[in-house]
Amino acid sequence: MKQYLRLKPFKAISFDLDDTLYDNVSHIIKAEAEISHFMQDNFKAPLNWGISQWRLLKSQVIAEHQELAHDTTAARYEVLRQGLLQWGYSEAQASQGAQQGMQCFSFHRSDFKITDEVLSCLVSLGKHFPLVGITNGNVDASRIGLDEVLQFVLHPGHGVRMKPYSDLFDLSCRHLAIKPSELLHIGDHSISDVLGARKAGCQSVWLNHQPSDNRQAKYILPHIEVEQLQDILGLI
Repeated sequence: MKQYLRLKPFKAISFDLDDTLYDNVSHIIKAEAEISHFMQDNFKAPLNWGISQWRLLKSQVIAEHQELAHDTTAARYEVLRQGLLQWGYSEAQASQGAQQGMQCFSFHRSDFKITDEVLSCLVSLGKHFPLVGITNGNVDASRIGLDEVLQFVLHPGHGVRMKPYSDLFDLSCRHLAIKPSELLHIGDHSISDVLGARKAGCQSVWLNHQPSDNRQAKYILPHIEVEQLQDILGLI
């Protein structure tokens, strides 16, 4: 554990989810593969259409509709809808097909459980502080077992911007009825989590998964840097 700034007393702890409480990459890769197969199996997709084409279309959709950059679920739905329109489906067919595709993606995106080790750590922390989730992603926290330990989880969308904007931090503090300085945020991303928390006036713990690479937080220091989630138990 490295301390860069003195921690002040805090009343609640917020956690990033993806890549902080679990390895997110493998689950996203699986979900994207499953939805690509689903769309090809159930709709008349071009022969050369695969994950790369979906990702290219996603970048084009977000470039045209920048508000979707702050809503991963709405963005993916629109990408599916636009893909079906390009394949020659009607507006009604494209909307219905996109909804079916999202059901497939949502199932596989949250088809896992957090480890017992992480759950045990959160249970221990929850005995001392209210715990909440602040994520830019769209995982179903109840399906992966986090509803047992987190009071609520906030996602961007519907006018609420992603981290590092302060929207999610501000909302969390209002729900918890605390000042921003009384919230300790823990996350793996040096910009979304560290910079976002600090700009919002919250205290920050950076979960640095690769300390051997001499990684440093970009732009602004966290209060504390740890190598693994269990190190946080030392703060209580």
